[in-house]
Amino acid sequence: MGRTSGLLYRIRGGVHPPSSKDLTAEKQIRRIEAPATVTIPMRQHIGAPCTPRVKKGDEVLVGTVIGDSEAFVSAPIHSSVSGKVVQVAPQPHPAGGEVLAAIIENDGEYRRDPSLAPPSPWEDMQPEEIRKEVRSAGMVGLGGAAFPTHVKLSPPREYPIDTVILNGAECEPFLTSDYRLLLEEPDAVLEGMRIIMRAVGARRGIVAVEDNKPKAIKAMETCVRGSGIEVASLRTRYPQGAEKVLIANLLHREVPSGGLPMHVGVVVNNVGTAYAIARRFSEGMPLVERVVTVTGSVVREPSNLMVPLGTGFSHAVEACGGFTEPPAKVIMGGPMMGLAQYTLEVPVVKGTSGILALSWKEARYSEPAEPVCIRCGRCVDVCPMGLIPTYLGTYAHNEKWDLLQRLHIEDCIECGCCTYTCPTKNPLVQLIKTGKAELARRRQHAERRESENRAAAEKSEGAGKDG
Repeated sequence: MGRTSGLLYRIRGGVHPPSSKDLTAEKQIRRIEAPATVTIPMRQHIGAPCTPRVKKGDEVLVGTVIGDSEAFVSAPIHSSVSGKVVQVAPQPHPAGGEVLAAIIENDGEYRRDPSLAPPSPWEDMQPEEIRKEVRSAGMVGLGGAAFPTHVKLSPPREYPIDTVILNGAECEPFLTSDYRLLLEEPDAVLEGMRIIMRAVGARRGIVAVEDNKPKAIKAMETCVRGSGIEVASLRTRYPQGAEKVLIANLLHREVPSGGLPMHVGVVVNNVGTAYAIARRFSEGMPLVERVVTVTGSVVREPSNLMVPLGTGFSHAVEACGGFTEPPAKVIMGGPMMGLAQYTLEVPVVKGTSGILALSWKEARYSEPAEPVCIRCGRCVDVCPMGLIPTYLGTYAHNEKWDLLQRLHIEDCIECGCCTYTCPTKNPLVQLIKTGKAELARRRQHAERRESENRAAAEKSEGAGKDG
């Protein structure tokens, strides 16, 4: 089976920002070496952070586990270089704040850990064995969210998976790392997808690519011929690649409020994740590097790089010739959902899909002193989740927490379409993020207080029995 259709897959809401992908779309992936020292944080995914398994003075090799956790929602972290651990200490993290990290002096020899070896052919393995292998390799979603992959591949029995969608939409402007993988490594990408399908028992597989990438669509169509896997061409419109949007458009299934794709029988994985899984099964290599698009009008030579994890942003930029002028803003990821950086002395982590440097002209943005809404309704029209962003932003600004929950603020995917389209430059998505963070903090506080009260009651009851 080949391509499913042409332009049927429209999106509810969404916007159409300039793609700006021409800066790097034709740039072949180029591997760079790690700098003299790499900084590898113990938090690189959603879920429990890892505990260091190394200390100052330890020798490590490429692929040596340097951090792990007993928690199910977590994934181990491996060294991307061979050398010596010179420090384990809090360091700046590209997602904000400081995180405990292992700083490793690179000996430049890239000696592999002898324990690294390809597992048995995946066709001979049971799904549970595949999931264990995926976890031991430290796989997380490489689209940016960095959710541990083995968790995604372990749905409860009551939620059988019938379809795997491989997300190659890459709808964020500027980014082309997934596009290049589809062009340069289509066989490995397809192999990774087949491994994922076996792990979850899915019979149907769809590779989803936006129609502004015709070469990638053609490459995958050629690759999947005779495999039973489909290639879907998506109408180009942001945020076509959001997993709930993909599922709605491709399968006409709506993930329930507060639910996950598995609740409608679907698993969605990124192209880069599939490629990394294929490398694990063919070479034994854990997740120690990833493709990063380094781009922007002030980057001298915008490029797609294969970067060892722990490499500083500054080193990756230097590998692209540096800046032509001081950037006004540097973002990890794309301009719609990326995170602004205050320093280039932060490391590439598993979730670093891109490093974007904008000029002063491009970054100019003036927010109103107070949120202003003129009731135009544009944010409602473009919200792909059917929410009312203007109300959510206003309630977050005024700390109306109960009202935020009633309007399902948790269903916001933080795509930024509302802020992008607002004629008064109301920072709606920023307000919504603040509201979600505050609600999460309040939930944790309530749970902690409930746990403490329960423990106190049990202690009191025990004391009464003793008496």
